[in-house]
Amino acid sequence: MSGEMDKPLISRCLIDSDGSLAEAPSGAPKVGILGSGDFARSLATRLVGSGFSVVVGSRNPKRTAGLFPASVQVTFQEEAVSSPEVIFVAVFREHYSTLCSLSDLLAGKILVDVSNPTEQEHLRHRESNAEFLASLFPTCTVVKAFNVISAWTLQAGPRDGNRQVPICSDQQEAKHVVSEMVRAMGFMPVDMGSLTSAREVEAMPLRLLPGWKVPTLLALGLFVCFYAYNFIRDVLQPYVQEGKNKFYKLPVSVVNTTLPCVAYVLLSLVYLPGVLAATLQLQWGTKYRRFPDWLDHWLQHRKQIGLLSFFCAALHALYSFCLPLRRSHRYELINMAVKQVLANKSHLWVEEEVWRMEIYLSLGVLALGTLSLLAVTSLPSIANSLNWREFSFVQSTLGFMALVLSTLHTLTYGWTRAFEESRYKFYLPPTFTLTLLVPCVVILAKGLFLLPCFSRRLAKIRRGWEKDGAVKFTLPTDPMLLEKTSHV
Repeated sequence: MSGEMDKPLISRCLIDSDGSLAEAPSGAPKVGILGSGDFARSLATRLVGSGFSVVVGSRNPKRTAGLFPASVQVTFQEEAVSSPEVIFVAVFREHYSTLCSLSDLLAGKILVDVSNPTEQEHLRHRESNAEFLASLFPTCTVVKAFNVISAWTLQAGPRDGNRQVPICSDQQEAKHVVSEMVRAMGFMPVDMGSLTSAREVEAMPLRLLPGWKVPTLLALGLFVCFYAYNFIRDVLQPYVQEGKNKFYKLPVSVVNTTLPCVAYVLLSLVYLPGVLAATLQLQWGTKYRRFPDWLDHWLQHRKQIGLLSFFCAALHALYSFCLPLRRSHRYELINMAVKQVLANKSHLWVEEEVWRMEIYLSLGVLALGTLSLLAVTSLPSIANSLNWREFSFVQSTLGFMALVLSTLHTLTYGWTRAFEESRYKFYLPPTFTLTLLVPCVVILAKGLFLLPCFSRRLAKIRRGWEKDGAVKFTLPTDPMLLEKTSHV
């Protein structure tokens, strides 16, 4: 291949500019690499920078030698595997058989498999690449590692990627050797057990945001339902009953009406599972009983649902800023001005509407600002800097405050519209009345749990008390100790 695609991932200028890669330190442990692709070059660069002496085995060493740092010895595969005790196998699975001629030289050595299968290969083969490699070289110890680390992360350093490196092997000593190499390279090893776990480790890079699938489908489902509902009310009803063509509202206006509905319902769905969990604990009288699987998964997806709620709320704010820029909005303003002139109305001012909109916008800004705090503290770098009490305060107390502010924002938007007959188009209630159902249930349930008859019982359960248990339990009288009780 010629052109941009045949350029190596690591440029020669980058290698030459780093003086630490020009010469290997004396007495450095020697490591072998079989392969000369992008990952092998990045791995060799990281190993040299971490203080290792690297020898690379290639089928054509003269052609590939210029792609590696000057301190890396590039030679034929037979020479590359003769002296190192740890050999990185950086070739694809279909090329494993070409290494069988090296079986005598590889006997007793540690082979580190860094390969990843495609989705089709992962489904087609029952055994992992590492297990297949171990079957070809029974006299070697195979370790699965570095398959979740990209070539770019190796080149740029662990600060730009995930630091964790899952490792699995049947021999503990081999895992220890590779783990020390992982630490020397600036990463953090994670012991995944025996080599049978290699299939699970190889499946990790194939997953595309596994924790976001259900929340994303939920958000899309809510968006489609509310969009269709708003389309019927705001576009189809005027066209059918009044003959007005308002299909121009579909790209912006209907979307902007739908986004806050989705954001509001998603935010309430973040705190609804906590209410259900507290209800079950009160009913069971213990915290040591497992929640149903659906509730357990729901609790685990609260972070993603909350971030999607913030995303929809932020889009709603941006769309709202764009509303006055529409040509249709300008025409409507001109038509209103003309009607006012024709009606000889020199002053148009409705005090109630002015106050309603002022309060409505203020509550919306406060709700979005609180949601922004929740989204920021969900980032691992921020969450790790907070202790448990601080994180719980932000995610629980401020989160519930955001839900209350969003509810007040919705109520001031609706005002008296829920009681006006003209708002029920096609006998369908206004959209905001539907969105209030779940949040109001959550707020009422939270209010009930604040009552002493419920709050004290929940506090005892979460501190280990069990109904009809043999151990008597007394709740501490100190309010500070009571405040430290964890909350769902």
